[in-house]
Amino acid sequence: MRPSAGQGPGYPGRVSHPIPNFYAVIPAGGIGSRLWPLSRADAPKFLHDLTGSGHSLLRDTWDRLEPLAGPDRIAVVTGRAHRAAVEAQLPGVADLNVFLESEPRESAAAIGLAAAILHRRDPDVIIGSFSADHVIRGTRVFEFAVRDAVEVAREGYICTIGISPTEPAVGFGYIKRGPELVVEGAREAALVESFVEKPDLETAKAYVASRDYLWNAGMFIAKASVLLDELAANEPALHAGLVELAEAWDDRDRRGPAVDRIWPALKKIAIDYAVAEPAAKRGRLAVVPGHFDWDDVGDFASLTKLITNGRKNDLAVLGPKARVLSDAASGILVSQTTRVISLVGVQDIVVVDTPDALLVTTVEHAQRVKGVVESLKLTGRGDVL
Repeated sequence: MRPSAGQGPGYPGRVSHPIPNFYAVIPAGGIGSRLWPLSRADAPKFLHDLTGSGHSLLRDTWDRLEPLAGPDRIAVVTGRAHRAAVEAQLPGVADLNVFLESEPRESAAAIGLAAAILHRRDPDVIIGSFSADHVIRGTRVFEFAVRDAVEVAREGYICTIGISPTEPAVGFGYIKRGPELVVEGAREAALVESFVEKPDLETAKAYVASRDYLWNAGMFIAKASVLLDELAANEPALHAGLVELAEAWDDRDRRGPAVDRIWPALKKIAIDYAVAEPAAKRGRLAVVPGHFDWDDVGDFASLTKLITNGRKNDLAVLGPKARVLSDAASGILVSQTTRVISLVGVQDIVVVDTPDALLVTTVEHAQRVKGVVESLKLTGRGDVL
């Protein structure tokens, strides 16, 4: 059982002052195709309230980061099509800190663009990248993990925050910890020995039992200069394109033409492969463990577990106007309509009811929803994507 947020050894009360030289970056991209038809191309999952907090995942992410960076030092990388929705949900975001992609190019391009722009504005800046669509509970402990990671980054490492696993999850990648890393100001850190792709159940059980493995949550903290140097060494063409974009970015007349010319030609590659894994091999990647609750809400199975707190006999219901009659049913129901939905004697069911599409599956088969989306693309049914 984890300590309560902000309690226990090494975790005093909340620290409210922003971190010097720190800039938070929120990559807000991806469709979240395993959450279709709730998550769509024009309304991806980061724009939805999936926890009942009353705010979207994007807004919750902003609220977590504001005490660490301050409202003027949070940047959002998102698609042009989502600009209006992002700015409506984040009225405090500065216009110069909204970095727009003309089309999706994966996380290395998105985070690298932010790093290049911010480094040009401030050569000493330390950036931290935090996905817009993750759920984190235990904000105080999260804050201390970020502060520890920043201290590690000041020493020239690229630092990631790995989540202490609570179960042998097969839906997450893992980080294998190496030797302890002693850094002044950081409570706990280690070098990263390797990254491990999503394992099978027996392997995941062995990882959890060994206590040497952490979930890979995709959070990266580094000096922008260090991250760009690593990108230049591993993906020189991508690095060159991002630097050229950064040089034009703050000139409104040059930005649009530069994006249209350069961005579509950039290589699609995840930052894990372009930066993190090569840095680990060279002994330049560190990890700080995060002792807080975290979930990437990757499919309806994880969303069900999140909302019911793992109680298998419960029925989770999302939707402010949901009208549900339930008798001996469990799973999740998401409603964006006002029609009455009755569930009788069905276990671990997933029902997502929207005005133009209906999904019915089970928690067990939640990962297969992505295949439905691919089929719809092949059949040209873009109207429901």
